Amino acid sequence: MKLYNIKQPSEQVTFTQALLQGLGKNQGLFFPKDLPKFSIFEINSLLEMSFIERSTHILSTYIGSELSKNSILTCVKNAFNFPVPLVCINNNVAILELFHGPTLAFKDFGSRLMAQMLNQTNHCSDKPMVILTATSGDTGAAVAHAFFNLSNIHVIILYPRGKISALQEKLFCTLGGNISTISVNGDFDSCQRLVKKAFDDSVLRQKLNLNSANSINIGRLLAQICYYFEGVSQLPHQMRNKLVIAVPSGNFGNLTAGLLAQSCGLPVKKFIAATNINDTVPRFLEFGYWEPRPTLSTFSNAMDVSSPNNWSRIEELFRRENKSIKELEYGCVNDFLTEKTVQEIADLGYLSEPHTAVAYRLLCDKLHSDEFGICLGTAHPVKFKELVEDFLKKKIQLILPIVLKERMKLPVLSFKIPKCFSSLRNLILSIMS
Repeated sequence: MKLYNIKQPSEQVTFTQALLQGLGKNQGLFFPKDLPKFSIFEINSLLEMSFIERSTHILSTYIGSELSKNSILTCVKNAFNFPVPLVCINNNVAILELFHGPTLAFKDFGSRLMAQMLNQTNHCSDKPMVILTATSGDTGAAVAHAFFNLSNIHVIILYPRGKISALQEKLFCTLGGNISTISVNGDFDSCQRLVKKAFDDSVLRQKLNLNSANSINIGRLLAQICYYFEGVSQLPHQMRNKLVIAVPSGNFGNLTAGLLAQSCGLPVKKFIAATNINDTVPRFLEFGYWEPRPTLSTFSNAMDVSSPNNWSRIEELFRRENKSIKELEYGCVNDFLTEKTVQEIADLGYLSEPHTAVAYRLLCDKLHSDEFGICLGTAHPVKFKELVEDFLKKKIQLILPIVLKERMKLPVLSFKIPKCFSSLRNLILSIMS
């Protein structure tokens, strides 16, 4: 598999190099040089396979001979060892539940597959590998648990202080060992900027083998393609050609993966990019100018992103496919409407949370009577139990898995820094000394 740097197309790498390197020169994202295309016959055949078998085939088609099919199968089996149910909540809308992994969020797919693939590549380096990543909530937990206790890899995670839920923080800031967490006095975009600066810093580059587990890493992105196929496979055949998928969007890796699945040939009529009031992309699609504003805190905190990294990949895909970016449906939902939508979904007998509610709201608003809609359920409602109870004005019967319940009792082990790069650099060097 060959990939190129979107910002500097002359920089071309293999899949393994992109997996290990994370970012290209000038902080450019890697993008596949060749985009797989499956025929209708091949798509129908794929949709009849099991999730593990299908995912192995799709990933092998992308990656090529760099990893054997048996190696990819082993990675997939170890990573995707939890269910992905499609739950119908009325006659024309279903929710694809992506939150049945160990940290109860869709980020488990990409993080776990990436960790398994890094183990398979058997990289040789005289410098320690450091996975450096930023999180607005769920990524941190998924990455930390995916890499916890893996030998020869240290993980450092930045997150915005006071802007993630208590459970989110406890999930990844209590592990210790090869997992270090840093609480930054700023928002997610501040954390993301610090991570980008670290990748460009000559001192850190000289001493460490830096990598990222954000959705900027191609390993995570390819993993996410697989669950779109799984969702469609659970639909009756007559629904597959009139399918609309709404994607809760923050850093836009999830939507990028969906569009890549569509590019392969997966029958999706259209996608809806659903954001909260951090609406850089909806405003860009409506008015044609890119104007990130200061990030605002919302109920759907994992989507509190004003400068989404993966947007450049979406633009590149539309350019490569000779399609207009205006074909993409979009919208934003404020906190008031998010709360009302959680209540509306509950009235249908389904318990949701803010991120899923944002996508559901826009799906219902834009879905035509002759279409079928899938909304991605990206987080388990138990992760936002207090908030959902406040919305519904009643206690809800959601029980944390015992492992997570025990983790809530543990102390937070995070370092604290201002949004200052020299502070970050000094702390990283201290951690790795």
